[in-house]
Amino acid sequence: MFNSKKIALDKTLYDRIAKVAAQAGYASVQAFVVHILEQQVRHLEDAKDEEAIRKRLEGLGYID
Repeated sequence: MFNSKKIALDKTLYDRIAKVAAQAGYASVQAFVVHILEQQVRHLEDAKDEEAIRKRLEGLGYID
């Protein structure tokens, strides 16, 4: 599931993430970070899709 790609995090941030991940019941910091990133990417993709649909409907004259 995970490959060898890595990102660097400040130790203070990593410690904060580790604390929150443990409180939320995640098995690891990595599992928590992957989950949060997947949610955020999905949210941004959905927002982009909604904007494209809105622009298309405006172009077709269905909405102002």
